Amino acid sequence: MHIDDLKALESQSPLKVYTLGRFEVHLGENLAEDKWGRDKAKQLFQFLISNMDRTALHKEQIIDRIWEEDGTDQDFKVALHGINKTIEPERKARQESKYIQRQGTSYQLHKDRIWCDHRAMEQAVSIAHEHLADRPALSREALQYALSLYGGVFLPARIYEDWSSAMREKMQLLALGAYVSLAELLLSENPKESVIIASKALDIDEAWEEAYRVLIQAYLATGNRPQAIRSYQKCVEVLDEEFGIDPLPETKRVFEQVMEK
Repeated sequence: MHIDDLKALESQSPLKVYTLGRFEVHLGENLAEDKWGRDKAKQLFQFLISNMDRTALHKEQIIDRIWEEDGTDQDFKVALHGINKTIEPERKARQESKYIQRQGTSYQLHKDRIWCDHRAMEQAVSIAHEHLADRPALSREALQYALSLYGGVFLPARIYEDWSSAMREKMQLLALGAYVSLAELLLSENPKESVIIASKALDIDEAWEEAYRVLIQAYLATGNRPQAIRSYQKCVEVLDEEFGIDPLPETKRVFEQVMEK
């Protein structure tokens, strides 16, 4: 898929879900009316969103993850009704859902009918990595689009739910990698922008050593040797405080380049 096609899907999709730094459901261009009824309905939909790329899950598995020991079939039905009221307010009773696929007693979302920011971000990063060597301009565009979608942690209101942790960690790592890759691409032509981008990675994870390496090189490229030195010193301090370790050999080699200038 080309990056322009990926961008077009966001504007064209009849159902859009934003999960990064916020939770919003849009029907076309409009924010969906809140008809969840209960928070568990919203949580069930979010759980299905987080498992969009998995095979269908049995209803009992879903109940165990959302309600734990207290869930019943009736709880599930009520929550499912709340989802349908919100994402398909015009759907008639007993009419098959366009977005929720049922296979016996297993459920999953029709992933090809729903645009979701975290999946679009993954696809954009994949396009970027595919063309890093042969089409750096395309990679830069794809990374910029990916990072425009990253508004923060995955489902911030669910950070204490076990079922959301894997996707939250995955998206954070994806964002960190995208920031570093974009900063590296900008290093030679726009080192000042590279500084900004690498710093955004460190805003997410202060101990992300790859970002320090790019940051040191970017400061050096702008002629700011003192700040390059301070960045290395900060890296040393953070890694020692967080993990009790020294920087990697490649980070030390970057710093040696600074000291040789």
